Amino acid sequence: MVYPAQKHVVKVFEHLVTSLPEAERTKPQVLLLAGETVQFRNDTDRELVFRQESNFYYLTGCTVPASYVLAAYQPGTSLSSNPSIDLFIPKAELADLMWSVPPPSLETAKQIHDVTSVDHPAALPAAIDTLLKALPGALFHTLPRNSPLFPVIPAEYPQQVLDADGAVTDAYLLSALHHARLVKDADEIAAIRKANEISSRAHEVVMRVLGKAVKGKIEAGAGAGVDRPLLPGEWLIEKEAEAEAIFVASCRREGSVHQSYLPIVAASTRASTLHYCCNDREFAWGPVKPHDHQNKNDFAHGEAKELNPQVLLIDAGCEWECYASDITRTMPVGNGGKFTPEARAIYELVLEMQKESFDIIKAGLHWDAVQLICHRTLVKGFQRLGIFKSPASAGSGSWNSEEAILASGDSAAFFPHGVGHSLGMDVHDVPTASKPGVNPTIGGITLGHESFYTYLRLRLPLEAGMVVTVEPGIYFSPHLLASIRESKHVNHDVLKRYEPVGGVRIEDVIVVTNNGYENLTTVKSDVDWVEKVCSGEI
Repeated sequence: MVYPAQKHVVKVFEHLVTSLPEAERTKPQVLLLAGETVQFRNDTDRELVFRQESNFYYLTGCTVPASYVLAAYQPGTSLSSNPSIDLFIPKAELADLMWSVPPPSLETAKQIHDVTSVDHPAALPAAIDTLLKALPGALFHTLPRNSPLFPVIPAEYPQQVLDADGAVTDAYLLSALHHARLVKDADEIAAIRKANEISSRAHEVVMRVLGKAVKGKIEAGAGAGVDRPLLPGEWLIEKEAEAEAIFVASCRREGSVHQSYLPIVAASTRASTLHYCCNDREFAWGPVKPHDHQNKNDFAHGEAKELNPQVLLIDAGCEWECYASDITRTMPVGNGGKFTPEARAIYELVLEMQKESFDIIKAGLHWDAVQLICHRTLVKGFQRLGIFKSPASAGSGSWNSEEAILASGDSAAFFPHGVGHSLGMDVHDVPTASKPGVNPTIGGITLGHESFYTYLRLRLPLEAGMVVTVEPGIYFSPHLLASIRESKHVNHDVLKRYEPVGGVRIEDVIVVTNNGYENLTTVKSDVDWVEKVCSGEI
């Protein structure tokens, strides 16, 4: 299937024109973008993994490094429905043929891209000159030209327009692109669905490898002996890096080239660090006994060791054709693949926060309402568990009511981040469109404490076709808990019992519909299923 570039170009131009001053809207509009180039490690010739710049890919579907696109549009003419799109890809050189895979030929590129013409970059100045003559008064648009965030357009191209008394601006295109990308079409949703299916299976693979070890089907030690290395089916997960390796290998095996972001694989109390990407520690081993200071280094001499009960939080997702996934699962390690009572209680509460979010999501709902319902559900749950005092346990009066705790902002110490974000070609997609400078609130929403929204990446009314994550979490970070150590709302003795849990997050990717949502994440998260898989029972 050919990537629908023309449809996306039209959509961007339509957003672009409506954002212009009225006097500029009837003029011809031209956009000029550079694709990403191959980057190298510091001052060496070692290539870094190439990934096309998202805005360029959205407009072209082209993954060839060092390419350019020139597109023209004019309201009220045939160019409004059928804009010209000229793609410029590098010419294959002998060095390309010798060292790497060369760019496609012009003939091949024309067949696989939804564009008007394909040529080499040497032809770009002539194409600009042609548009200047054919579309007098045209306004040329680029991404921010002095920003390190986007591929550089050589200065001679904008200067060519200026020398011909043309106009060049970088004030409007990025916003138009982000608003166009905010709501996904069917082709984009299909790619995101595929990425989430692959990532869902990878999460389940890690769980099932853990479960096989519980059942003794994978054992620590030499395994295959000295004659050959261990094969994948013989791998035993004893550290975060091994879980990460199995996840990434599963995605790569299914044809995914890139991870959407650095995988977060955090065991034990490290799960309280939101973007923990070290993934370099072993699981927590035990038991630790009162006289272990007198031990004789038994572990180092092959004596048995056992895993302390703990959680393993994996927040990871791959890309499919430049479209992202983003899934988090928290699973039990040790304890025969079962959660401890405290970890299970927190897991079930996070699952409840997610369910309450799902129950209200539909087009027209402001995302702030989803954030608030998560905090409300957390407060109610903590009152049930005794972490937050309830009015009944604290005596009469409203000082310890649900509303009073919400107003205090204390729940932000346990759930500090946003419940979700826009997702598309980037895992934290289209930031300027997702979180505008002025939050367009809808009447009737009670916002709660301002700290609930500090790190929220999405603050908009939902629209059908938006793809977002729903990822509530509860964390026991000593750094965050410092702010509530003196809180009158907290039963600090009860809190101590839960702090060793570390953190729990559950994250799915959904498409917003007019009447609700569709969940694109296929790996299950209900506690019974997770425990049965991680214990090897199913």
